[in-house]
Amino acid sequence: MIPTVLSPGARPTARSRAGLRKSWPYYVAIAPFFVLFAIFGLFPAGYSLVLSFQDWNGLGSPEWVGLDNFRALVADQTFWLSIKNTLIIFALSTFPMMVIAVIVAAMLNSAKRFGTFYRIAFFVPNVTSVVAMAVLFGSIFGDSFGLLNAGLRTLGFDGVAWLSTPWAIQVTIAVLITYQWTGYNAILFLAGMQSISGEVYEAAKLDGAGVIRSFWSITLPLLRPTILFVLVVSTITGLQSFTEAQVLTASSSTTNPNSGGAGQAGLTTVLYFYQQAFNYNRFGYGAAIAWAVFLLVVIFVIINWRLGSGKKEKPVDVDPVSPREEVVAR
Repeated sequence: MIPTVLSPGARPTARSRAGLRKSWPYYVAIAPFFVLFAIFGLFPAGYSLVLSFQDWNGLGSPEWVGLDNFRALVADQTFWLSIKNTLIIFALSTFPMMVIAVIVAAMLNSAKRFGTFYRIAFFVPNVTSVVAMAVLFGSIFGDSFGLLNAGLRTLGFDGVAWLSTPWAIQVTIAVLITYQWTGYNAILFLAGMQSISGEVYEAAKLDGAGVIRSFWSITLPLLRPTILFVLVVSTITGLQSFTEAQVLTASSSTTNPNSGGAGQAGLTTVLYFYQQAFNYNRFGYGAAIAWAVFLLVVIFVIINWRLGSGKKEKPVDVDPVSPREEVVAR
């Protein structure tokens, strides 16, 4: 039953009071979510905004400094370096991940046997602890005793200092993010592919279209809403990467905690926020960085949405044909 909405200043009637009495169990049922969201989501976000205008080291009373934190942020070269690193890692991980996810989804969609097993196998990395995967990748990409360098040396190539070279650190972090999210996005693409009617493919097959032609002309265009959704979600998660960079660069950041490794190439914006807030106890400045990350995510989500949605095609106006004209035409 839909509760009665009263206009401002109107007195509740007996009917409206009866409707409210019948509806209160539904409000009580959904109240815990909103209470928990207000306590652990809305209040911390609002307080961080207030804290961004203050100088506080975690002890004593905060000091109001106005826009000083944001002015310092604009002039902070390390902050801009963290944004650059974040964008590079985002580009190296997101776009290859989406391509691989579409290919994996197409393979899963055409699998005749063990389809459920393959879906679970590809989805496992997403539910595995990020820290555990980062430790595993640290052993694979290790400079001296890494499995990847051991394989390269076996083939006669020189090993690569994956965790001690700026560009290699970014590639390693991007590979980890790609491995973590490819299976998840592949399941989303698979759901989008399975929602496409089989009659469309049958009609294309009768017209002589092959598998590749059907994929480019039917699957990808009809998969566009799913691609847009995955792109937006990947943008939100990619620009907030933290654990991957922190764990992989921890071994080379002993003197300067969470500095991002060699050349600070692994210093993402969220990792820089963590460093300033929890290593140096600059909570006001860290809150300003957090809101800068929020603004960056909003900007890129809007850009991706505008580029991905494109322009809507206008329907073609067709003059209706009367039954008499249709008979004459025949």
